Amino acid sequence: MDQKLKAYVRPEVIEKMRKAQEREEKMPCLVEEERIVFPYTYSMLEGLLTYLTSAFIQDPIFQYEGVEGDDVIGAALMELVVQVHCNKSKVALAIHTALRDALAYGYGVAIPSWRRQIGMEVIRTATPGERIFIPDQLLYEGNALDTISPYMVFPDPNVSSVGIQDGEFFGWLERTNYMRLATAENETESEYFNVRYLRQVQQGQSALAWDYSVDNAPGSRGRYTSGNAANPIDVIKMYVTLIPAEWELSENEYPEKWYFELANDSVIIRAHPAAHAHGMYPVAVASPEFDGYDAFPIGRMEILNGLQDTLDFLFHSHIMNVRKGVNNRWIVDPQRINIHDLMDNSAGGIIRTRRDIWTGGISDAIQQMPVNDVTRNNIGDSQYITGWMDRISGADAAMQGFLRQGGPERLTAKEFLGTQNQAHGRLARLAQSISMQFMQDIGKMFAIHTKQFMNDDTYVKLVGRHGERLQQHFYGAVTHRVTPDELNIDYDLLMRDGSLPGGQGAQVMMQLFDILAGVPELAMQFDVPRIFSYIATQFGVKNVDDFRRQLQPQTMPDEQVEAEAQAGNLVPLQGVA
Repeated sequence: MDQKLKAYVRPEVIEKMRKAQEREEKMPCLVEEERIVFPYTYSMLEGLLTYLTSAFIQDPIFQYEGVEGDDVIGAALMELVVQVHCNKSKVALAIHTALRDALAYGYGVAIPSWRRQIGMEVIRTATPGERIFIPDQLLYEGNALDTISPYMVFPDPNVSSVGIQDGEFFGWLERTNYMRLATAENETESEYFNVRYLRQVQQGQSALAWDYSVDNAPGSRGRYTSGNAANPIDVIKMYVTLIPAEWELSENEYPEKWYFELANDSVIIRAHPAAHAHGMYPVAVASPEFDGYDAFPIGRMEILNGLQDTLDFLFHSHIMNVRKGVNNRWIVDPQRINIHDLMDNSAGGIIRTRRDIWTGGISDAIQQMPVNDVTRNNIGDSQYITGWMDRISGADAAMQGFLRQGGPERLTAKEFLGTQNQAHGRLARLAQSISMQFMQDIGKMFAIHTKQFMNDDTYVKLVGRHGERLQQHFYGAVTHRVTPDELNIDYDLLMRDGSLPGGQGAQVMMQLFDILAGVPELAMQFDVPRIFSYIATQFGVKNVDDFRRQLQPQTMPDEQVEAEAQAGNLVPLQGVA
């Protein structure tokens, strides 16, 4: 899949091009040296990835609802706090990377964690231009999401890709350097130790840091182990379920989850219980082509590997045949024609003949070989292959961003919407699987990490789907300072169904809104403004709250207020709050 999704050239070709450039010679043609990789698999990957990112990377990425009445406000604040973390930690980029790995390799891995950023705090004083610098201050804390290359993952092979929480261990390899580890060991409440023993490490690569992707021959150092100018250190990180008494870690004789880090395959720099309140491995795996049994399912792009090879062959053979035809291959009698003049490839020129045929013709001395293009149907056959690839992958032409071509009839709106809805239905199944495997676990861990590790207050804007309710609860405030105690609630994580904003459901809601607006009895039973806001967000309007009309207070004389209150037209504000 690396070869299908990237452009590769053999090292000897690059060397040939470099030497030709040094000698100011004609550059060798890559088509003669390399097979063409027609990037159709890449196009389908982009179409599928666009759908999944649109389905999951919305605002907010994770949605929470309170279980009981007292938890409603806390769950709404939890949703806003987690979204602040997602924005500051660029969680959307990590989700994009994991989804791409899941489609290309069948296995996308992300590690949810709680991250603290220590730095220097700058405080401005009352004196103009004077500032106070306070070092080693907590600048930021919140959830973060890191991705792991499928090449560098060490899962328990005895469990399936969707059952990693049932395995005895889960690990991965990460490349870092000494300075980063030493900084982490120096932080307050750091759990690192023994880092000083890595100071003189000359070769910090792990024996497990082998990259068997096609750009590196098996047995050669890959992208994770190339170069040591910065003294890189490979760290194996592993969560293990073990009995501490058997490992002489404690006297506990029942299984516990522990976390280890091994640097340079020789020095343990972390070893402690994994004290997460959720009791899970802090790992989320997306494997949309799972069958419930395999530890490493294949990716959707890998299913198309044979068809992609056929497509590459059709294009490559056609291009090579065309090149052979335009090169003007000749049959020549070298005793009658000066062969050196004929071999000159420059434009124009003179071809000299031998003296003994000066008085005769040259029709039988030189003749062009007939050109027979046996690959002229390859381009048509390639369209047949790409059509089958569209059907198998579910990423049809419309999903990739272009409409059906050809045919005597026009593409009707009904045909387009029907085909699009069928394609979205297939991809919605794919998205629902990823939502249950991957997004649900991340959303759950983010919320529990926030409840367990959050120490400082966080400011949030009271906007979004809970904005109106929160503003009413906090007496019209547009921002709120969230304390950790406010998030100590029970909640439910809402799962996304894999549908896209503006899909078939939005069209139906638009039609129902037209009916609702025209029937006063229905308008009295349903909240028309909220329905309108929902439809607007489904069609991609993210700032619909910016257009709300702000209610202005009205001043009335005391006598009129008392009269209106007695008539029941006015009620005290406390009754509304």
